[in-house]
Amino acid sequence: MSFATCDICDANEGKIATNELSVVPPIFMRFGKTSKFSGQAVTLKVFEDNVLVRSTLETPGNGQVLVIDGGGSFRCALVGGNLAALGEKNGWSGIIVHGCIRDVDEINQCNIGVRAMASMPLRSAKHGGGMKNLLINIAGVAIHPGDWIYADIDGVLVARHALI
Repeated sequence: MSFATCDICDANEGKIATNELSVVPPIFMRFGKTSKFSGQAVTLKVFEDNVLVRSTLETPGNGQVLVIDGGGSFRCALVGGNLAALGEKNGWSGIIVHGCIRDVDEINQCNIGVRAMASMPLRSAKHGGGMKNLLINIAGVAIHPGDWIYADIDGVLVARHALI
């Protein structure tokens, strides 16, 4: 995979001005062996419950990026080592969590890119709540299902259309 988010920003300044390309504020930490990933977004909105996260990662990822709006909660983790391994096994390019993860050592052994706000050892509830494939908003950036996500060591971008 050959791209740099800095180069994408430089080459698409007009798209930034029109919100066709957005830069997610630097709120995420990097996890997983893959520091650079891209793909179309599959969006989830959950709160302190990861049943929908698991069921989504159990499906073929086909190089997509799972973007989870967990409400920015620091009270529990939405993704752990088992779910990261499941995402890797099923062909997901990356996982972005607007919330927390756990099992950092296990996630860092997986060949998948993971971004999250923090690590938290407490697991989430298992009630089955949440919604899939809807417009979400993370740190002021709107993310639609099918938007293109580009993530590397410099940051995370969201584009309405493929840019590379």
